Amino acid sequence: MKPDLSRRNFLQRGARGLLGVGAVAGLRQEPQAPPQPRADGGLHHAPRAKRIIYLFQSGGPSQLETFDYKPLLNERNGEQLPDSVRQGQRLTGMSGNQTSLPLAGAQFSFAQHGECGRWVSELLPHTAKIVDQLCVVRSMHTEAINHDPAITFFMTGSQIAGRPSLGAWMAYGLGSLNPDLPSAIVMVTRNKGGQPLYARLWGSGLLPARYQGVQFRAGRDAVLYLQNPDGVDPATRRRMLDAIGGLARSAFTRQADPEVMSRLAQDEMAYRMQTSVPEATDLSQEPDEVFELYGEDARTPGTYAANCLLARRLAERDVRFVQLFHQGWDQHGGLPGAIRTQCRETDQASAALVTDLQRRGLLEDTLVVWGGEFGRTNYSQGRLTANDYGRDHHPRCFSMWMAGAGVNAGSLYGETDPFGYNIVADPVHVHDLQATLLHQLGIDHERLTWKYQGRRFRLTDVSGQVIQPLLA
Repeated sequence: MKPDLSRRNFLQRGARGLLGVGAVAGLRQEPQAPPQPRADGGLHHAPRAKRIIYLFQSGGPSQLETFDYKPLLNERNGEQLPDSVRQGQRLTGMSGNQTSLPLAGAQFSFAQHGECGRWVSELLPHTAKIVDQLCVVRSMHTEAINHDPAITFFMTGSQIAGRPSLGAWMAYGLGSLNPDLPSAIVMVTRNKGGQPLYARLWGSGLLPARYQGVQFRAGRDAVLYLQNPDGVDPATRRRMLDAIGGLARSAFTRQADPEVMSRLAQDEMAYRMQTSVPEATDLSQEPDEVFELYGEDARTPGTYAANCLLARRLAERDVRFVQLFHQGWDQHGGLPGAIRTQCRETDQASAALVTDLQRRGLLEDTLVVWGGEFGRTNYSQGRLTANDYGRDHHPRCFSMWMAGAGVNAGSLYGETDPFGYNIVADPVHVHDLQATLLHQLGIDHERLTWKYQGRRFRLTDVSGQVIQPLLA
């Protein structure tokens, strides 16, 4: 059968950035990049991690109430932010017009924990117990000052929507370890509200659609439209997929559109997931002591604790990338009460996940990441009172932590000034973090690329370096 080189097909190909129709063989191939790491072991270097679990705290947790202890702010509570500290840096429109920028000390106590002596807030008692397993980074910084571009930057390496997500890059570069489950799976804590999250944060962007992440939801059906409709049994479904496969291969022969085969691959994955997803998401066989470890919330589907437990089950089943989103950290006002709630919902389960992975021998090759899209200001947004204050967005410095898979356990990296406003030692940019995560997976971030419209794209765009001190 001759390939379809009609005017319509030519224009469709051109709209996708292909120049001309070229040879049929060339049209059938997806854009080629430099040699890629592959699931068969052809990695750029020896990996320390097989998978990542990313605990994304959406909204921007305050570093000043969690990991970056600043007693000077308490001593100078209510005083104005010195111009010498701000250094003319931009503020958001939410606090930029305030006539006063009063310094706000944290209303929670800090203490040193573990053999490493890490300072941790009283809000995180469970995390405090595992600090010797953590690498805490206090010098993260980003270029984005508002939520959507900041989250997009962390997830895709660009503030502008349309690039592949971290999970999609991993699926493309490393392939799947479990053909019956997606390589990238996302869960969002239910009924939280807060800043909106979009499917493009775990999408495939300019990569073929088969690399996109899949959202697991709480409730009877973890994946929408996965089950057969009434009157369709598995045998009928199999025959239907076989027929669709024949049509897809015929269409691919004519049009040489790789998305045709991507859609077929997704249909086949959905067929396998009809069995694998119910088994993976069934928590009924977990013993009581596991629920005691994660907290009683773990018995309620869709809670952060239940999602952390499910993340461990997916790690056991060799899912490459699992991401949990927990909204509600955007505390412009009423911060003391709100952050107490957020920590109560996440602290025990986050620590339990690290502990559970470790005791099952999975922490050795599972990289756990905890953090948000930016930090919070050291001054109060709105009125500062004896019992209440808020904090605006602060991209200049904030804290994150990592655990497992060759991370320098018990270490602290980076330093901020006594006011908690600027980095004074060892900054870590978003692209640096992404390069370091890929490095642990055996990937050279400069070589994992995808050619699109004449340019080779990568997760770290045109910058980023591996931060070696973060690694053991």
